[in-house]
Amino acid sequence: MNILITGCNGQLGNEMQLLEKLHPEHTYFNTDVQELDITNQVAIDQFVTEHKIDGIVNCAAYTAVDKAEENQNLCEKLNALAPAYLAAAVEKQGGWFVQISTDYVFDGTKHTPYVETDPTCPNSVYGTTKLAGEQAAMTHCKRTMIIRTAWLYSTFGNNFVKTMIRLGKEKQELGVIFDQIGTPTYARDLAVAIFAAIEKGIQPGVYHFSNEGVISWYDFTKAIHRIAGISTCKVRPLHTAEYPTPANRPHFSVLDKTKIKQTYGIEVPYWEESLRECIDQLV
Repeated sequence: MNILITGCNGQLGNEMQLLEKLHPEHTYFNTDVQELDITNQVAIDQFVTEHKIDGIVNCAAYTAVDKAEENQNLCEKLNALAPAYLAAAVEKQGGWFVQISTDYVFDGTKHTPYVETDPTCPNSVYGTTKLAGEQAAMTHCKRTMIIRTAWLYSTFGNNFVKTMIRLGKEKQELGVIFDQIGTPTYARDLAVAIFAAIEKGIQPGVYHFSNEGVISWYDFTKAIHRIAGISTCKVRPLHTAEYPTPANRPHFSVLDKTKIKQTYGIEVPYWEESLRECIDQLV
C-alpha cells in the first residue's frame, strides 16, 4: 500500500517512521507542514491523487491545549478542517483513514473508564475541535478509524516526561496535580497498535488506546523521578484549583481499551513498563 503519514515530525509521527522499517512491504510518504499543508484542500487532493495513496494516518494536530483557548481559528483548521480534507481525499481513492483523537472529548466527570459509546462532552477549545475532527473524518471517509488516546509522551519532542526529568534536576521542590486521573500513553505503543490495525485491515469506528493502569499526574511524576534516578527534588501534590490554567482538563479520563484489544488482537503494556523503556533511552 501507499501510506501517507502526516505530522511526521511530532511524537507519534516519529515513532511511526521508526516502525516503518519493520513493514517494508508498504511505501510511506512522511510529511509535515513543509511537505504538505493539511489545511490546503487543493494541495491534499493533488498529493493523494498523484501518489495513489491507499491510506492515511493523521498524526498532525494542534495540541497546545492552553494556547488553543486564544487560537481557536488555527486550532479548528488543524483539528477539524484538515481531517475533513484528508478523509475526503482518500475516500476518492477508495482508501482508509486513521484519525488520532483525545480523551479531551470527555468532560471527565465519570468515575469508571470511558468506553467508545459514552456521550462526548468536551469543555475546552482543544477537545471541541478534536471531536469535530472525529465527526468530519467519519462523515467524509467510510473506512475511518478514530483512535482516542491520552497523556502522550515519547523520546521525541516536548512532553510531560521530559519536562519532569528536567525540572527534577533543576529544582529542589515541585508541585504537581494529584486530582486529575488518567493513563499515560507511550507513543511507541500507540504506533505499534496503529500498524497492527493496518496489517489486520482497518475496521471503521471509534477506539480507545492508552497504556494499562490508572494514575494521577502526581504519581506519574514520582515514578518518572524514581526511574530516572532523581532523588533531590521533593514532589508535593497540588489540587487543580491551586494551578489554574486557561483550558479545563478532565479530572478523570481513564479509557477502556477492550474494543481495540479484541478487534485487532493487541496486547497493551502496563504504563510503568513503557515508561521505563522510554526513560532508558532518555537518561
